[in-house]
Amino acid sequence: MRLYLASRSPRRRELLHQIGIDFDTVVFRDGMRADLETDETPLFNEDPVVYVERIARAKAMHGLKIVQERRLPMRPVLAADTTLEFRGEIIGKPADMADASQILRSLSGHTHRVLTGVAINHMGHTEYVLSSSEVRFREIDDEEIRHYVMSGEPMDKAGAYGIQGRAGMFVEHLSGSYTGVMGLPVCETGELLKKLGFRPL
Repeated sequence: MRLYLASRSPRRRELLHQIGIDFDTVVFRDGMRADLETDETPLFNEDPVVYVERIARAKAMHGLKIVQERRLPMRPVLAADTTLEFRGEIIGKPADMADASQILRSLSGHTHRVLTGVAINHMGHTEYVLSSSEVRFREIDDEEIRHYVMSGEPMDKAGAYGIQGRAGMFVEHLSGSYTGVMGLPVCETGELLKKLGFRPL
């Protein structure tokens, strides 16, 4: 069995391959031509847990719409969304390098929560699961932040860092799912797929 992955993320592609799932990719438009259905702007006072579920489900639904419009073979559509919650605030991808630096300074020496929601739309029904992890950063000095931001690695990642990359050096403690922090919790995703008759591995 194959499915569609509604994501541009190379991390999510890698993690699906890791658990033996075959898939084709459905790509959303971004930038000035971005699809309104997948707008990741939080609503006013939106709870982070509610936010990440809303976005993951919207991506799965829009992925299904693209499959139907292109008259592709009908298969389950998997989508995910990752966001950070720090002191009650939703922290998404940085707007620019200055924003990335500011985010990393605020996370330095503190614990934040990483939320990844996974939604699979199959036969008009959406199954959903949430992975919640706590990550504590050691104190990061300004020079380390500058070097990391200059590498370009933080720019397309929620919370301005990728745990699987250079920012792994900042992580003092992790409680939860490492792959969930990367962007696709493989344990929870595998269980969700088994409900639909997929047998990972």
